[in-house]
Amino acid sequence: MTSYSIIKVGNDYVVQANDKCILKLGSRRRAAQLISDATDLLNAIAVVESPDLSPETPSLAREGSELP
Repeated sequence: MTSYSIIKVGNDYVVQANDKCILKLGSRRRAAQLISDATDLLNAIAVVESPDLSPETPSLAREGSELP
């Protein structure tokens, strides 16, 4: 898990991930929103990539074609 933080440098805010500066913004609110969005996306990727959570067979049967 990545640890995010926001530090103030002059009039700007710097977003850090694991003590590495990755983004500089003028708004603390925007920096916090980007951290929230990034965390949500990383959590969504982890769920998709998890082989234990994906079923081996489809949950719905495929419908046949209605074209002649």
